[in-house]
Amino acid sequence: MAKLSHIDKSGRARMVDVTAKRETAREAVATGTVRMKPETLALIQSGGVPKGDVIAVAQVAGVMAAKRTCDLIPMCHPLLLTDVDVHIRPDERDSALQITATVCSVGKTGVEMEALTAVVVAALTVYDMCKAVERGMRIEGVRLLKKSGGESGEIALQ
Repeated sequence: MAKLSHIDKSGRARMVDVTAKRETAREAVATGTVRMKPETLALIQSGGVPKGDVIAVAQVAGVMAAKRTCDLIPMCHPLLLTDVDVHIRPDERDSALQITATVCSVGKTGVEMEALTAVVVAALTVYDMCKAVERGMRIEGVRLLKKSGGESGEIALQ
């Protein structure tokens, strides 16, 4: 059975020591969905949300969140990120916004948490900007799609 890396022998939470790890190029891709009424999606697409350009603001929020992940998740290492790309695509068929975040770095630990944080904060930003129009929006399916780099190499999930 795999042991938890953030727990020491006495059961106390701890930050993982990455001192001896070698630096490698790291990448992680995460995704999530904000489901809403078709009228809400149309309002976002037309630029009619009173708080402004929902997609642009959510993209910036996702990038900012990725850079601040270590301030939000207690055992995450502060990382020098080399690239953060948050893409938000309207999906009219499912009446949703599909959010994908890709995060890259060269370092001793992965960037999965940064990619997931970018997606979640982008989704929360959409909710915040549109809640006056619709409170029933749902944030769903937040998950890691793939990661590469480090000892575990490439892992693709779907």
